[in-house]
Amino acid sequence: MIKPFFHTLANGLRVVCVEMPHLHAAELAIYVKVGGRNDPPGREGLSHFLEHILFRGTADYTSSLEIETAFEAVGGAPNAATDAESTCYYSRVHPAHVRQGMDIFASMLLRPLLEGIEVEQRIITEEAREDLNEQGDEINPDTIASRLLWPRHPLGMPTIGSLESIAAIGRTDLEAHLQRYYVPSATVVVVAGPVCNHEVFVAAGEVFNGWQGSAPPATRLVNRRNTAPQIRFVRDSDSQMNLQLAFLGFPRGDRRFMAVRLLRRILAGGGSSRLHLRLREELGIIYSVEGAIGAYDETGCLTFDLSTAPNNLHQAVEVSLGEIGRIASEPVTAAELERVRHSYIFDLEYSRDSAYEMGVRYGWGELIGIKRSIEEDQEEARRITVDVLQEAARDLFAPQNLNLVVVGPNKMGMKKTIRELVARYAEGFNSYPGPAGQFTR
Repeated sequence: MIKPFFHTLANGLRVVCVEMPHLHAAELAIYVKVGGRNDPPGREGLSHFLEHILFRGTADYTSSLEIETAFEAVGGAPNAATDAESTCYYSRVHPAHVRQGMDIFASMLLRPLLEGIEVEQRIITEEAREDLNEQGDEINPDTIASRLLWPRHPLGMPTIGSLESIAAIGRTDLEAHLQRYYVPSATVVVVAGPVCNHEVFVAAGEVFNGWQGSAPPATRLVNRRNTAPQIRFVRDSDSQMNLQLAFLGFPRGDRRFMAVRLLRRILAGGGSSRLHLRLREELGIIYSVEGAIGAYDETGCLTFDLSTAPNNLHQAVEVSLGEIGRIASEPVTAAELERVRHSYIFDLEYSRDSAYEMGVRYGWGELIGIKRSIEEDQEEARRITVDVLQEAARDLFAPQNLNLVVVGPNKMGMKKTIRELVARYAEGFNSYPGPAGQFTR
C-alpha cells in the first residue's frame, strides 16, 4: 500500500515521504520552484546554467567527480533537469542511506563553489547549438511554437537560453539567482521507496533546518491570447519537414484538464490513435506522431509533432487538421472513450511500481500546489463523458489557439498552400453547429 506523508520544517521547507514497502530502492529528489520563466532579461538560460554549475563542486565535495563518487557510495547516480518553472535534482539511493543522499544534495544547494563557469559555458553552448541550423536560425519546433504561444514572455524563450545570453552569464548572476530562488519556502524534498516517514522527516530536519532565505519574487504571468491562427516557416536543410501543431490550452487547475489528457490519447496516444491510424497506417506518410501536454499556473498547450517528406506536407497538414476538427465537431463514440479511459487508468495503476513517478506525483505536485492521489485522477477520468470531451475539444481546438510550425526544406508555393489549409480549417471550425459564440470566444 502506497502512503504519502507530508511535513513542513520550521524554515518552510516541505518534506514528502511516499512509503512504498514493496520496493528495494528509494528515489530522492529535491524540487526548487525556479525555471526558465524566472530568468531575467538578457540572462535567459540562467536557471539551467545554475543547475549545471552546482555539479561542479561544493565546499564538501570539491569536484564533479567527488559528487559522483559520493552518490555511488550510497547506491546512486545523480542527475538534474530544468524546465520552464522548476528545477529538480534527483538520484536513486539505497534505503539505508537516504540521509547521506540528502547531505550531498544539501551541500550542492547550500555550499556550492560556483566554479568552472567558462567550461560549463562551452558545454551549454554546444548543447544550444543543436537547436540551430547552419545560418544560426532556431529549428527546434518546441521553441519556435513557444514563441508563438507566449510572445514577449519568458515562457516563450528556450529554457537553455540563447548563445548571447549564455555567454553573458557570470558568477554574480549565478550568486544572485541562487540567493533569490534557492530558498526553503520554494523547495520540496521528496523520498519515495521502502522508507519510514518518521525517519525521513527527522533526517531532513537534521540536514536542512539551518537553511534560511526570504520568499522568492512573484512570477510574471501570461496575460494575452492570440486572436487568429499563427504560422511560422523556418528553412532547414533536413530531408524531412518537421511539423508541430501547438494549441494554446488550459492551466493545469482548469476543470477541462482531464479531458485534454484523454483528447491527447485519442489523437496521438499510440497505435490505435486517430492521427497514427490515418497518417501512418492508411497513408504511410509518417513514421510516428507524438502528442504532449504543457501546463502552468495560468496557461497551457497541447502539441502534436510529426515529420514527413516535403511532398507529403500538404497532405499531412490537411489530414491532421481534419482529424482535429472532426473531434470538435463530432462526438467520439462511447467505445472509443471507454478504451482510452481504461488505458489511462491502467497507466496510473502501473505508476505504483515506480518510485520515480510517485516522487513526481507527490513531490512535484506539492511544489506546484496540486496534490492528487492516483485514485482521485482515476475517479475524475471515470466522470468524463462524451459531451464533456467534445466541449473541451471545441474550446481547445478553436482556430485562434492554433500555432503551426514547419521546419525543413521549404519549396515554392508551400507556404501559400499551408496558409490556405489553415484558413479553411478556421472557416470550417467556426461553422460547426453549437451554442452561439462557442468557438470564437
